Amino acid sequence: MMLLTPEIREALCANDHARRVALATGEREPDPIPVVRFFNPVGQATWLATEIDSDGVMFGLADLGFGCPELGSFALDEMEAIRLPLGLGIERDILFEGAFPLSVYAEAARRAGSLVLADRLLHKAAASLKGGR
Repeated sequence: MMLLTPEIREALCANDHARRVALATGEREPDPIPVVRFFNPVGQATWLATEIDSDGVMFGLADLGFGCPELGSFALDEMEAIRLPLGLGIERDILFEGAFPLSVYAEAARRAGSLVLADRLLHKAAASLKGGR
C-alpha cells in the first residue's frame, strides 16, 4: 500500500509550511488536525501525522502500544521499510478523517494511555454533544 497519496502529501507539506512561517514571523505555531493515520495491522502501533518536511520526516502523535503515546517525529522511509509477519507492512487508514487538533488527540491519548482508546472516547463524547445530551 502506498502510505502517502499526492493529496495527503500536499496537505502534510502545507501544515509544515504553515508551522515554518509561524516560527519565522514569531507567531504561535498552528495546532493542525491530523491528516493521516498509520497502523500496524498485526500489532498495536498507531501514528497520526500532521506534517512532513522535505526530507520525508513526519511529525505527529505516535503510540507504539506501550501505554505512553507521545508527540514526535517519524520517517516515512522507515515506516515503508517495516516488514511484518505474513508479508504485511505498516498501513494507512483509508477511512481516517481527523476531527480534532493534534493537541486534543495527544492529551486524550496520554490520559487514556492509548491513542486508539482516546480516539473512540473523543468521538463518543463529540457524538453525545451533537445529540444534545
